[in-house]
Amino acid sequence: MSGSHQTLTLLLFSAVVAVTLAITSWAGRRRHGTAEEFYAGGRLFSPMENGFAIAGDYMSAASFLGISGLIALFGYDGMLYSVGFLVAWLVVLLLVAELVRNCGRFTLADVVAARMRERPVRIAAGFSSVTVSVLYLVAQMVGAGSLVALLLGGGTSSVASSWTVVGVGALMVVYVSCGGMRATTWIQIVKAVLLMGGALALTALVLVRFGGDPGAMLSSAAERSGHGRDFLAPGLRYGGDWTHRLDFMSLGLALVLGTAGLPHILSRFYTVPTARAARRSVVWSVGLIGGFYLMTIVLGFGAAALVGPDAVRMSNAAGNTAVPLLAMELGGGAGSSGGAALFALVAAVAFATILAVVAGITLASSASVAHDLYASLSKRGRRGAYREVGVARVASVGIGAVAIGLGLLAQELNVAFLVGLAFAVAASANLPVLLYALFWRRFTTRGAVWSVYGGLVPAIALVVLSPVVSGGPGALFPGLDFALFPLENPGLVSIPLGFLAGWIGTVTSRERADEARYAETEVRALTGAGAV
Repeated sequence: MSGSHQTLTLLLFSAVVAVTLAITSWAGRRRHGTAEEFYAGGRLFSPMENGFAIAGDYMSAASFLGISGLIALFGYDGMLYSVGFLVAWLVVLLLVAELVRNCGRFTLADVVAARMRERPVRIAAGFSSVTVSVLYLVAQMVGAGSLVALLLGGGTSSVASSWTVVGVGALMVVYVSCGGMRATTWIQIVKAVLLMGGALALTALVLVRFGGDPGAMLSSAAERSGHGRDFLAPGLRYGGDWTHRLDFMSLGLALVLGTAGLPHILSRFYTVPTARAARRSVVWSVGLIGGFYLMTIVLGFGAAALVGPDAVRMSNAAGNTAVPLLAMELGGGAGSSGGAALFALVAAVAFATILAVVAGITLASSASVAHDLYASLSKRGRRGAYREVGVARVASVGIGAVAIGLGLLAQELNVAFLVGLAFAVAASANLPVLLYALFWRRFTTRGAVWSVYGGLVPAIALVVLSPVVSGGPGALFPGLDFALFPLENPGLVSIPLGFLAGWIGTVTSRERADEARYAETEVRALTGAGAV
């Protein structure tokens, strides 16, 4: 891109950052001394506002950049992400949203600890939530780096990309520590509106280019892909030997079950006043998210047809820049004013997407550190809401530093793929303990702790021993080879292990479940009686 076009994009980037910082400053004027205000925004958001915020929290860089890129590179197989992310909300709506709002206060551990011994459960759930959040944050950092590297004409390993990762990490710390949940929510609402508007405009332009005929778009994408009709059939990425087929099943399982265990999604149900409002929030978010993922399919195949997989791969091997390149092509091509303007607009929207999502994830993970880990490990009598909120602010700095370090390492990986790993860990460690605590009368403290660690440890270990980390040119450490586990996504193994560990821990425990506390939890979950 020319210098003037880069300047236009940077100006839009700066405008996005200025608006989000203004929102943070406005929200920061309110007192955040109470945990309820800092973690849940005072529980004052309406179902529509919270629905937009949930959509803004969920429609991440993985959705806008990664999924479209995978579709552009692998056709039909890339659509698995769109379908999996959308179907996952049925699990959230039917099993999680209302019950979690009734049983907890701020975090996943609140739900489980309601009927267990608090200390071991909070430590396990808090550690798991932070791990999932950091993995999710890494994907957003990689997406930001890819955008700026494309803007400046460098590779994903360029200095600009690395500094962008650092800059996004610094901004997310400012959003959380200064604005809390109120600022984070309004940033997510603004981002959701921008993202839906940008995706809708691009989708309309793609369909206009093909005369409103999706069939013509698909035929053109297949022809330009170099794979012919195979581009529109299963198997291009996950076909072939048994390893790829199992990877397909593993990824699908992780995507469908992982959403219900994501800490930053669960925390959004506490920002509304009632369980009914939480359920209505999910209905709003499902409508928005469903429409958006349908548009990512058009954008992905549109990029394959108009830009071509080879050009996408040349710009970014993982496909993260397919949508910005598509925008440039729709605006008139490289070097044109229209192409540069549309590219700048899309890049700014994607950057806003990244900033909003990292703010939500950082807030959820810092809440887990302060409300669960600090509250469990600190001495009795020294805890207080003001001190806990202070710990959460400090924790956001540490989490940001860790996410920056890992984001710098993972810049060559597709952001949707990275999110798939986070979903697998969430489904392995958080979902089993959540469902057991809500629905199994005999569930005990040992079962809860074993369920968390029994899913978390295998999931992390299998990722470390997978081809994602070593053993291939696209791995984190391509020069090493200690890949003992053949699958790229551990969900097919680690998710059943999480459920199995919870069951074994419960049936081998000498502790008897507290029938009275379970009955109280059941009534509270189903009716909302006694909910905070």
